[in-house]
Amino acid sequence: MRYMKWLGLAAVILLVASCFTPWIFIESRNIIVSGIDATGTSFGKPGYLHFFCAFFFIIFHLTPRLWAKRMNLLVVGLNVAWAIRNFFMIAACQGGECPVKKIGLYLVLVSSLIMLISSLFPDLKMKEK
Repeated sequence: MRYMKWLGLAAVILLVASCFTPWIFIESRNIIVSGIDATGTSFGKPGYLHFFCAFFFIIFHLTPRLWAKRMNLLVVGLNVAWAIRNFFMIAACQGGECPVKKIGLYLVLVSSLIMLISSLFPDLKMKEK
């Protein structure tokens, strides 16, 4: 399972890059919303929590301790929950208008799920007693 470490790190890079790409397009206001720039909406900046989770994912993913792998599951679970929340809340229809989903929203969800899979199979050698 050595490739899972590299797969997880590639997913982090994809997650960070996809926070800068367009997530939705609101036609009535002519607004493109990304994870960092949601000007003109009340979404805030949802990409910053993904950055926070990605930072701790890298630290815990590269630390060869059992407690780090367990904490990594917590961090990745929070990240996946936030990605699912963004997928449904940001792209929801409001006031009779449905925004157009862009590729960045899908990439955030896919990269978060890949991070979850890579944290479920850590490369950790256990000592026998």
